[in-house]
Amino acid sequence: MAQKRLGIIECHGIVYIYSRAVHFRPLILKLVNVKVVTSLGHIMANNKADLESLTHQICNEVRDSYENNGGITDSHFRNKIRELLRNADGYKDAKAESKCVTILLSDIRGFTAIAETYSALAVVDMLNRYFSKMCEVVVSYGGTIDKFMGDAIMVLFGAPQSRDDDVERALACAVEMQLAMSEINEHNAVMNLPPLYMGIGLNTGTVVAGPLGSAIHSEYTVIGDEVNLTSRIEAQSLRGQILISENTYRLAKDYIKVGEPNSVQVKGKKLPVELYELFSIEKPRLMNVPRREDRKSPRVEVNMPLTFQRMKGKELVQGKHQGQIIDLGYNGLLAYSPIYLEPFSEVKMALAMCMLGDDSTDIYARILQCEFIDGQYCCSMEFSSINQLGQSVIKSFVDRLVYNG
Repeated sequence: MAQKRLGIIECHGIVYIYSRAVHFRPLILKLVNVKVVTSLGHIMANNKADLESLTHQICNEVRDSYENNGGITDSHFRNKIRELLRNADGYKDAKAESKCVTILLSDIRGFTAIAETYSALAVVDMLNRYFSKMCEVVVSYGGTIDKFMGDAIMVLFGAPQSRDDDVERALACAVEMQLAMSEINEHNAVMNLPPLYMGIGLNTGTVVAGPLGSAIHSEYTVIGDEVNLTSRIEAQSLRGQILISENTYRLAKDYIKVGEPNSVQVKGKKLPVELYELFSIEKPRLMNVPRREDRKSPRVEVNMPLTFQRMKGKELVQGKHQGQIIDLGYNGLLAYSPIYLEPFSEVKMALAMCMLGDDSTDIYARILQCEFIDGQYCCSMEFSSINQLGQSVIKSFVDRLVYNG
């Protein structure tokens, strides 16, 4: 068991409690619980004195319980904070409200394949290290962690408390999160674990924010079309990439550098939406989104058969198509396709390659570009999900061809 060190931060009216311990799952979960109840406490407190008193009581209670008992039970923890909040003025009067927020949603790319390869304990430990680091980054930029969803993290800037620099802090937080992945992957390499790659989507818009649930259980969250759109944007992002919506771009265009806009059709929208890849920001300081080295791997010319199926959301579209791979790298390929493939759409492919003998491996890939050349469609793809064996075999195959030159 790693040594447990408790940290308590009060940031922009929200109390965050976290642990630097890498193997202590319960306290990491409590980070969310504490955020929720203390965010409610901020809304429900009538004035600053109430909030400061509430913050003081919560911090003392947690410290005392942690130091005296060596830990905090879930029931004691939740019950005590509920008791403190019920004594705060305005608790019963809390209501939902419309707020303009910037929503950040992150997700680990290809995590399903990782979870299928390693033991549950190894996966949980790896996730806890990841969550611990990401939570520290979010807290440092004043974000509110709305929830964990599997390996995804949803963060709010502008709820429960709005600030003039919500968009700026959200963008800086996203860049810092991508920068922090290098530290996480260095640790994974020492532990003989696979590298993790994260995609991030950001969107700014009006949502309904407030307590959601019942007297038995409720939590502070946001709902609305802008939340759904953020999820669609995040789903389009590649490993190491940050995509932002048109709304976020307009509010931040004076201090960010982005790529050319991509028009993408997303579920729930009649018209395509414009997405921008974030490259760098100038506020609060200059920061560049790291370019993952594996996205710049060597490429080799090949001539391999390709069988693929199109994806619609998470469902496979019936009908298999035969194509030809003409260029291959560690994490992507260039192929001829008999049909047009929409950029940002996804395909499932089975590569029956000489390097795999008679076997094949299922790989999911995102379409980056599709052009009609010499009577057929030429598509650039980047792998979005591939197991470690498949990744290793492809890398060895590419390296061998490069060496034999």
